Amino acid sequence: MTRFLLVPGRGRPLPEHWSRRWAEDHPEFSWAPEPPGPPYVAEDRVAALDAAIGSGDEPAVLVAHSAGCLTVAIWASRHTGPVRAAMLVTPPWLDPEWDGPSPDFVCGPVPRDPLPFPALVVASRNDPAATFERAAELARDWGAELFDAGPVGHLDSKTGFGPWPEGERLARALAARAGSS
Repeated sequence: MTRFLLVPGRGRPLPEHWSRRWAEDHPEFSWAPEPPGPPYVAEDRVAALDAAIGSGDEPAVLVAHSAGCLTVAIWASRHTGPVRAAMLVTPPWLDPEWDGPSPDFVCGPVPRDPLPFPALVVASRNDPAATFERAAELARDWGAELFDAGPVGHLDSKTGFGPWPEGERLARALAARAGSS
């Protein structure tokens, strides 16, 4: 069975957030790591993701939200493991040399090389963290398919997303296309 590893963003998702709901409702979805909340320190998050992925043969599909997308890109530039695919939901835009808006966000340059596994970037037409065009640019750089989710904000609780069944279908379809049943 494929495991879906949820890669959190900078903050702690509210109880109604789609990622929390998926982790609570489906045993194949688990956190990598449990959302610690701010600060976001990329090195710590990448190490936690690497530990969650492990070096075994059990396939994993990564489902990342916001800054979690950056965690996945950094992890993929440094590590290998049984990752079959990644769904990257509303990645924020970072200038190549930007180190975040505050001490609560420490990231540094984000790799823009193609990811070594199939990926899907889910982009919003009105995301305050990144324009659709910038999300499309990240998708191109990462070699990912781009999914236009429409005007859905940052696809979080603040913009009305709780269970998000369409997202769950997207994640499962991506896993099936990548050969992870």
